Amino acid sequence: MSSKRISRREFLRRSAGAAGAVWFPYVVSPAALGKFGSVAPSERIVMGFIGVGSMGGGHLLRFAGYDDVQVAAVCDVRELFRRRARDWLAGRFGNRDVTAYNDFRELLAREDIDAVTVVTPEHWHGLIGIEAARQGKSMYCEKPADVNFAAVKAVREAVQRAGVVFQFGTQQRSDNKFRQACELARNGRLGRLHTIMIGSLHSIAFANQPNEPVPAKKEFDYDMWLGPAPWAPYSYERCASRAMGTDGMWTHIYDYSLGGISGAYGIHHVDIAQWGNGTDHTGPVEVEGTGVLPEDGLADTFVEWDVKIKYGNGVRLVYMDTETAMDRAWQFRSKSLNWPGCGVLFEGSEGWVLVGRGYIDAEPKGLLRTVFGPDEDRLYKSNDHRRNFLDCVKSRAKTICPVETAVRSDTLCHLSDIAIRLSRKLQWDPVKEQFIGDEQANRMLTRPMRSPWRL
Repeated sequence: MSSKRISRREFLRRSAGAAGAVWFPYVVSPAALGKFGSVAPSERIVMGFIGVGSMGGGHLLRFAGYDDVQVAAVCDVRELFRRRARDWLAGRFGNRDVTAYNDFRELLAREDIDAVTVVTPEHWHGLIGIEAARQGKSMYCEKPADVNFAAVKAVREAVQRAGVVFQFGTQQRSDNKFRQACELARNGRLGRLHTIMIGSLHSIAFANQPNEPVPAKKEFDYDMWLGPAPWAPYSYERCASRAMGTDGMWTHIYDYSLGGISGAYGIHHVDIAQWGNGTDHTGPVEVEGTGVLPEDGLADTFVEWDVKIKYGNGVRLVYMDTETAMDRAWQFRSKSLNWPGCGVLFEGSEGWVLVGRGYIDAEPKGLLRTVFGPDEDRLYKSNDHRRNFLDCVKSRAKTICPVETAVRSDTLCHLSDIAIRLSRKLQWDPVKEQFIGDEQANRMLTRPMRSPWRL
């Protein structure tokens, strides 16, 4: 089966809506940003932003719009992004008291900062999250938790030890359609839930790039960008950002990401499957799968996959890339299901519900008019993922997607990737969080880190 190759222009078109990230040229009125009125300094949350490129810039724009947020610092390894963030804050809010950093450790060491966002390439999430917790900072951490499963668990331990607030960037939990679908599944309205199917955007193949001179450190700290990942020769496309007018390839390179199966999109739908299955605090017991890697090029994460996951409660999860899911669409024609390829399907003995971004469908249709009773299983309600984080920073309550939940959802992506790479069925212990009787698979749960970085 040949690997998929699409143009960067096409990938940008398809992925822009998925990522939900915008950058500063969009004009937003002060009223829309909530800047009319005042909040007492004692009620403000002082924030720092680590990573202010495309998605990180979008988070900065939106968090800065809450009138109880004070932006104190930004951090990025690109001078262009640091300068652009500071200029935008100065022009939009007259805020010229923002310090810019190249090294996240300097920002996290500041005692006046209450909370941070972590919006960097995935291979950095774990180390930054651990240091943020150690410094007592609550954090909004973009998905996935890390490309290294050992780092994922280390973040959980650090957050729990420090008692800081953690919000995972799986914002679909703050969408009423996804919540409705999960409540239907969890309250038996579909009958006995037996199957969950996921279709998610695939990774892409990308041609090898010529080695280029490393930019001046004051412009782009490439060594810091690589961080714990293996050293690699510099090329623009390896680490470019949508905020620079191109998508870049890092999110499809195995040293930095699991690709579509996780951070590029998949973790969002995997997280909803976990929510609807009621398995936020546990995981599967068995996993096996097949997949297709690019035949050549810079990108080396799966462009196709078909993973079968089994839970202890008997539910089976089938996790596929979008096109594999579309190839199976014929299976659902007799069930009046218009499968769009990208979404989450919960199927029970008496009906099904299908949900994705911007749509929800069910059979029988009356399920969508369900009114739940006071004694039924109602899920955590949030209509604004960032606002939920801020409210929890103040109240010290758990967010809608706390670190324990984040780790369990992240686990499924790691298990899927490992099972495909080993080409065999694997047994998983969700209590010990390790494979049963397979040392090779267990070794793949940890990645070596480039010196001087370590967990």
